[in-house]
Amino acid sequence: MISQRFALAICFLVSMLLPVPHLFSQENIEPKIDVLASEAYKTDEPGVSILVAKNGKVIYQKAFGMASLELDVPMTPNHVFEIGSITKQFTAIAILMLQEQGKLKVSEDITKYIPDYPTKGKTITIHNLLNHTSGIKSYTNIPSFRQFAAKDMSPKELIDVFKDEPMDFNPGEQYSYNNSGYILLGYIIEVVSGMTYEDFVEKNIFEKIGMTNSYYGSKKELIKNRALGYQEGENGYENADYLSMTLPYAAGSLMSTTNDLLKWQNALNNYTFITKDSYETAIHGSRLNNGEHIPYGYGLGENTISGSPSIQHGGGIFGYTTMGIYLPEEDIFVSALSNCNCKNVTDLATRIAAIVIGKPIPSKADAITLSENELNTWVGAYEFDGNIIRHITVENGKIYSLREGSVKLEIFPLSKTHFFFESGTTAYKFSKDDNGKKQVIMINGNNETLGHETDKAPPAEKESITVSQDILNTYVGKYELQPEFIITITTNNEGQLFAEATGQPKFEVFAEAKDRFFLKVVAASISFNVNDKGVVTGLTLHQNGANMPAKKVE
Repeated sequence: MISQRFALAICFLVSMLLPVPHLFSQENIEPKIDVLASEAYKTDEPGVSILVAKNGKVIYQKAFGMASLELDVPMTPNHVFEIGSITKQFTAIAILMLQEQGKLKVSEDITKYIPDYPTKGKTITIHNLLNHTSGIKSYTNIPSFRQFAAKDMSPKELIDVFKDEPMDFNPGEQYSYNNSGYILLGYIIEVVSGMTYEDFVEKNIFEKIGMTNSYYGSKKELIKNRALGYQEGENGYENADYLSMTLPYAAGSLMSTTNDLLKWQNALNNYTFITKDSYETAIHGSRLNNGEHIPYGYGLGENTISGSPSIQHGGGIFGYTTMGIYLPEEDIFVSALSNCNCKNVTDLATRIAAIVIGKPIPSKADAITLSENELNTWVGAYEFDGNIIRHITVENGKIYSLREGSVKLEIFPLSKTHFFFESGTTAYKFSKDDNGKKQVIMINGNNETLGHETDKAPPAEKESITVSQDILNTYVGKYELQPEFIITITTNNEGQLFAEATGQPKFEVFAEAKDRFFLKVVAASISFNVNDKGVVTGLTLHQNGANMPAKKVE
């Protein structure tokens, strides 16, 4: 149910310029995926179920780790997971099914189906709900959400929680991932069809294509092969906090397996539920009022992996993280479902997809060695659109990139002209123009930007200060940036402080003041909030011009 908008240190949208690809054989991909998955999901930890299909047929399927830590039950490919926001594509397709039946139009105002909804004089369409451009406040961002997480609610009662909140922006003017929109879509499905959302999905989707191990989520119902959900606590893994499955509703309440999700993807590809035209609308993003393209369509998002277009959506819900990726050009589907909201299953699924299409995302082990003269070829400053300057420097046989206003990061060579950042998800391709002037293309997700050589001198690198261990100890704890998204602060008692966001790696943060720390892996900083009694009450994440507060919860 969590959005992907908050990424503390890594970018989930992956694209690289790499050597000429070749599709791996099944024999070759198996050991490579095994290594990736087994390193991320240990045998005595919460686990993951992975499926890879080519042309609709399974070519790899395994599970790693444990389905139940208490009962020592190993994970298997048959285990059932809460899939979180992968639910949204089922909701979106259901809406398109009803449109094709002539029962609604996505261009219609939502008040046609929810007459008493307070739109504050704005026209909010079903389309705005589908692509997260409604401006309605997402109920999972309301501070009180955690207080009623265990309470069962009807859809109407849930809508009452957020309907009177002020709007974040006018409909269609911005994109902001929004769970409230999909709650409203679920209710519209009920109004139009005369069925509960649960019954509509089960009868019109699950039963139609034989998704026999998929369910509307329930904590009470006995669900065979349920993988139990976990989270990380101060003393290790613990059972996930309780969440009534009435609350994620049409935004995130479904449960499934990797096998059933392959049936679903095959049905989408075969236009089992909706026409090709409707499906194309769902998968190819959408536009804001000003014509700007956004990569989110209806319940599905556009992306690229190692240069190959992908259609994908992930999910995060108490105790589970999930990801589904489809690469239409190669007809590859990857599903990865985990029973802990503590690791980055999106990164794992992305790297698996890249392996299968023969364009693996590089790691430091893939870097080659270049001479200092070869590295020095690209030293200089490069100006990008928006007056953004990036400086390339070489020190002690290593090459670095520094964006002005950020921090210096090492980059690693794949060839004399191709370099990548440590995460492997951002790359530089250097060259010279017809006049012999240096230039560089920066590739990041769907974006490629060109920088031209300029004569600007590099700025002084940001320096850190030393903060006492006693002060660092007061910052240790868990901070809730939004429901299900926690920033965990730890220290090694050696003068170092670390930040780890839900599902992401741990990174050291460096002090620029006693209560403010910066990251070197991304242009972001964290300031800690202290009350009059000297008690740390929260933190604020500063990134991309936004200031995002997080309350200390442990």
